[in-house]
Amino acid sequence: MRVVANLVRDKKVEDAVGLLDLMPKRAAGIISKAIKSAAANAEDKSGGDASIDQLRIHTIAVDGGTIAKRWMPRSMGRANRINHRTSHLTVVVTDEA
Repeated sequence: MRVVANLVRDKKVEDAVGLLDLMPKRAAGIISKAIKSAAANAEDKSGGDASIDQLRIHTIAVDGGTIAKRWMPRSMGRANRINHRTSHLTVVVTDEA
């Protein structure tokens, strides 16, 4: 997820969403949805002063989340641990250059 987030850092919202729509990574859809949500929130909170055309991605951070630990049975009575990793995504948009 960090690889995809690094590609859209410091870009305009429109350019970032266009780039993510063409990317074949699974994380691209999740990040695109978060960017659209952040842009819509910024436009709504500003009372119409901020336009989506002017918004840029100021900060995008991917931090580690909780790890769901599961066990998979193996031969001879053994077991291997399977880690299902999650992540926290933070997107900050601004209309300043």
